[in-house]
Amino acid sequence: MKYITFDETRPMDLVLLGRIAVDFNPVDYFQPLEDCTTFKKYVGGSPANIAVGVSRHGLKAGFFARVSDDQFGDFVTHFFEKEGIDTSRVRRCEHGEKIGLTFTEILSRDESSILMYRNCIADLQLCPADIDEEYIRNAKAILISGTALAASPSREAALKAVMIAKRVGTRVIFDIDYRAYNWTCEDEISIYYSMVAKNADIIMGSREEFDLTERLIEPGRDDWQSAKAWHEAGAKIVIIKHGKEGSTAYTNDGESYSIKPFPVDALKSFGGGDGYGSGFLYGLFQGWEMIDCLEFGSAEAAMMVAAHSCSQDLPGTEQVKDFIRDCKEKYGEMVARV
Repeated sequence: MKYITFDETRPMDLVLLGRIAVDFNPVDYFQPLEDCTTFKKYVGGSPANIAVGVSRHGLKAGFFARVSDDQFGDFVTHFFEKEGIDTSRVRRCEHGEKIGLTFTEILSRDESSILMYRNCIADLQLCPADIDEEYIRNAKAILISGTALAASPSREAALKAVMIAKRVGTRVIFDIDYRAYNWTCEDEISIYYSMVAKNADIIMGSREEFDLTERLIEPGRDDWQSAKAWHEAGAKIVIIKHGKEGSTAYTNDGESYSIKPFPVDALKSFGGGDGYGSGFLYGLFQGWEMIDCLEFGSAEAAMMVAAHSCSQDLPGTEQVKDFIRDCKEKYGEMVARV
């Protein structure tokens, strides 16, 4: 069953809105960050990584964002251009705001942390004037990253984009993407997350992220209750993730489809969600069955936690298919299916 359709006459597949950052991942990992001396620089930020991921699967992506007017701004925009991502709506900051820097600490294969530099930050300078209707009208879907809702003027820009998308028939995908930085209180989180979720066709998040979204509406929901409530609000697909326990897609016909993580020798504990998002969305744009979209996303997530970067190492379509085939040959056909 096809749970969501896209306007195939539109030239762009997916427009993303949110942060573009720079990641510094240690080369001398498996020790505390204070002892690391050598780092590799990558484009980062969850929506930026998803943009790269879907582009490597052949989708046409664009982006609403603000970046710093300096060498790091050059770095991220040039990387996007090399990946075939349209940067015509990626604008430079005008008052010295800087792009977010992320230093990652990889203590072990399952213990990682992130040190963020986000004072006077560029991505939250995205403003309503940066959002234009024509660009959204030419896209099949728009993805809103929850981090963009953390402060003004970015939150108003995101809400404007959602309002336009609903009016012109562009599908709205809400990647809750909770990060504690820049938020001032949990009430704010629930207010703005729920505003976007009520207008979304697809909602993706962890159980914790749904709890934050729903805390002012009806705290204490379980997964089925959350899915039912957001379906009644208009969502067609609700994905709730439980980390190593796997994830489930709830569809608006009352069905659910679950997937387990693929077994993998992990290098780090972050980056999997971005691979999951790009892989799942690619399958959805291809019109695949729901379980096949989940399997593809889960496989790409496994590949990303085994990789050093969250952007540079994103796989192409055939690489993911090869990974799935190899895992099934080694572990059995139902390796990741519940």
